[in-house]
Amino acid sequence: MTFKIQALTVKNFMSVGNQTQAVDFDQEQLTLVLGSNLDLGGDDTGSRNGTGKTTIINALSYALYGQALTNIKKENLINKINGKNMLVTVEFKKAGFNYRIERGRKPNILKLYINEQEIETTTAEDESQGDSRETQKYIDGMLGMSHTMFKHLVALNTYTEPFLAMRAADQREVIEQLLGITILSEKAESLKNHIKDSKDKINKENFRIEGVKTANENVQKSIDSLHIKSAAWGNRHQGELENLGRAIVNLESVDIEAELQAHKDLAIWSENDRRLTQLRKQKATLETAVVQAAKSVDRYSKDYDMLMSKTCPSCKQGLQDHNHEDMIEEVSKNLVDANEYASKVTHDYGIIVNEIEAIVNQPKKPIVFYDTEAEALGHKNNLSNLEKSLLEKASESNPFDEQIQELQQTAIQEIDWTVINNLTKLKDHQEFLLKLLTNKDSFIRKRIIDQNLTYLNRRLSYYIDKLGLPHQVIFQNDLSVEITQLGQDLDFDNLSRGERNRLILSMSFAFRDVWEGLYQPINLLFIDELVDSGMDSAGVEASLAVLKKMARERNKNIYLISHKDELQGRVNNVLRVVKENGFTSYSNSLEYVN
Repeated sequence: MTFKIQALTVKNFMSVGNQTQAVDFDQEQLTLVLGSNLDLGGDDTGSRNGTGKTTIINALSYALYGQALTNIKKENLINKINGKNMLVTVEFKKAGFNYRIERGRKPNILKLYINEQEIETTTAEDESQGDSRETQKYIDGMLGMSHTMFKHLVALNTYTEPFLAMRAADQREVIEQLLGITILSEKAESLKNHIKDSKDKINKENFRIEGVKTANENVQKSIDSLHIKSAAWGNRHQGELENLGRAIVNLESVDIEAELQAHKDLAIWSENDRRLTQLRKQKATLETAVVQAAKSVDRYSKDYDMLMSKTCPSCKQGLQDHNHEDMIEEVSKNLVDANEYASKVTHDYGIIVNEIEAIVNQPKKPIVFYDTEAEALGHKNNLSNLEKSLLEKASESNPFDEQIQELQQTAIQEIDWTVINNLTKLKDHQEFLLKLLTNKDSFIRKRIIDQNLTYLNRRLSYYIDKLGLPHQVIFQNDLSVEITQLGQDLDFDNLSRGERNRLILSMSFAFRDVWEGLYQPINLLFIDELVDSGMDSAGVEASLAVLKKMARERNKNIYLISHKDELQGRVNNVLRVVKENGFTSYSNSLEYVN
């Protein structure tokens, strides 16, 4: 049962434009993928960057899993120039059935065909989304391979996190799926849900028991608290009765007629006090005016005397005859006006002073019992209301007495531990089973792992030897990886760039062999620039030899994406990727070595 990917068509996906591009995967050969970016002056010897070679892998990944190979938002997968009508279609065979997946954005599309018959898995509520979870779940189950596994078995890319650089938990997830123990993890997940349910029931029962205990304890606490509140209420009630009594006595001692007269006298006193404030402000103003008026009279008198002696009051020079009379006339007029103004302000000042003296001699401010005359007028009514309030307050009963009596008759609930004991016994048994499924020392896991780990290590050793890596890499029974050289333990990051790439390729090839042995052969393999990164010529030659043998002897269709010019003459088939005017196009061509 082979999983055979046959063809891919791409439209308005990343650098591919509105003209649909197709790639035929139904071959059994090694194909070199070369790019030319004509927008950057590229040709066979020019720029090969940014042409859209990796777009093929991203399109295949998106068609199968609804996400690109790398971390690209779905909206950013749409061709930026056209901005709509993105559509990717992949066709493949599996178990005698022909499948086709059509997936697109703007508008959103997700369709699955089996033997040309569309399969309806989309529910009504997400029918408009074009990316149905149910449809994707169906596709994932049909592929039998997670997206992470796809990146390690089919689409090898420099941007994919190497297996040995992944977190331990992520490595374990990949290895468990690879070695066929995923079913144990699935069972473990199911068992975890049962354990969670048992714990929830235990917690719920604990909460119930704690609630009963708390309720029993709170009965007495409530009674004690109510006794305190009852005593406080009694003290407060007695104080309120005494305050009402004192208020009644105070009101009865008030002579209401004298109080009303005092309010009238207070109104007169307040008006006189307000008038006194105004008069004092006017007095201060007039005092200043009187002083200024006297200065003006004095000044004009001196000017007049000097003019009469024919002397200018300003410059003290002698005056000409034709100006003398005019100046005397003007000064005389000013002197008359100043005297009149001085007389007026002096007179007004005297009136203000007399008024102030009359007010200052008034009686002192009257003392009143009520704040306002209206309150004094309501004296009798206030007295009546206070007497009524006193009677009502005296008739009140303590509201806490009845509550205390009711709580004192409350029975303490009995606590039963049977349910929680049974649930705890069940949870312990479930946790024991979970350890059998997940613990690295579990005999169940060891049996399954031992059956497949030997083959994985053998294939890994084979590829490491073929690619010329001078290290020994072995998967341990606990699924950890041991890297050694000449007896020395090493980490993955101790390796050089070229050594890491050799190991990445070796491990991916070994993973693929194990996968195909346990599940199904896969016809397609992409190597995206992995032989370019830090790989010397010996490593490139070794990698090329392995890939050629794999294509020839195992009938694989392998696409090698590379910028190494020397590889062009080493393969028989070349996929041309040309970017021109912002759009990518693909074409196959044969190149034979002479």
